[in-house]
Amino acid sequence: MATTDRQATTLALAHALSAAERGLAVIPLARTKLPALRSPHRRAPTPGPVTCHGECGRFGHGVHDASTDPARIRALFAAAPWATGYGIACGLPPHHLIGIDLDTRPGEPDPGSSTALRELALRHLFTIPPTVVVLTPSGGRHLWLTGPPDHVVPNSAGRLAPGIDVRGAGGYLVGPGSRTRHGSYTTAPGTSHLPPAPCPPALLRLLLPPPVRRTGGGASASGEPVAGGRGLVQFVLAAQEGQRNTRLFWAACRAYENGIGPALLTPLLQAARTTGLTDREARATIASAARMTGHHP
Repeated sequence: MATTDRQATTLALAHALSAAERGLAVIPLARTKLPALRSPHRRAPTPGPVTCHGECGRFGHGVHDASTDPARIRALFAAAPWATGYGIACGLPPHHLIGIDLDTRPGEPDPGSSTALRELALRHLFTIPPTVVVLTPSGGRHLWLTGPPDHVVPNSAGRLAPGIDVRGAGGYLVGPGSRTRHGSYTTAPGTSHLPPAPCPPALLRLLLPPPVRRTGGGASASGEPVAGGRGLVQFVLAAQEGQRNTRLFWAACRAYENGIGPALLTPLLQAARTTGLTDREARATIASAARMTGHHP
């Protein structure tokens, strides 16, 4: 490995350990901004998707490897000596980090995403409080906010406004001090000493998918989900690899909050199994959602 690469890895590890001291769970990243460690199941002989999230005890499960334990972080970087950056997992306690990614195009003095965020703030009457801001190599910005533990903010791209991506549960942000093939990520002047600020309630409402209307039941006599319940089931069915548990958890939370949790249990289980989760995994996730919303599965 070249000396510059070794230096980048050493620096990334130092920054990652510093972030962990602040309660931020981290993973090593390659210059591509992707997790540095590949899945240990990529050559699995069994057909169908692998749903292991680290239960096997090996590294290579993306954001599910994220940790605040210094010994584990050093082990992760030792297993990926080519890493030149680190990712910060969103949605985890104690901060329940939410990342607002304001994209930009080279040469634009006033990125459209920044304008869009200002327009949203004016329209919905919120202001972004002083918080950590990370500058990207392309000229974009990552705003760090924290969410309440009883709300699961999903990842999204352009749903809030064009050029604005959201990193929530199951996602990660490239940490400041990381080096990628396009350049380095740095903390904006005057923000490195700040803690991530609480997300304004009005903005949080925009980040969460629309609430499901109460329907008086989650499934018809035939067992088919009805009205809002059908939308939650479709949300789970649309999950891609790495989103299955997060989408199921979010859908189950919304179902219990809207009084259709028990009625929607079977359709949600069926949808989760269709996406590749085992019955045990799905039931555990739904039970966790029930406890989170104050219900008993």
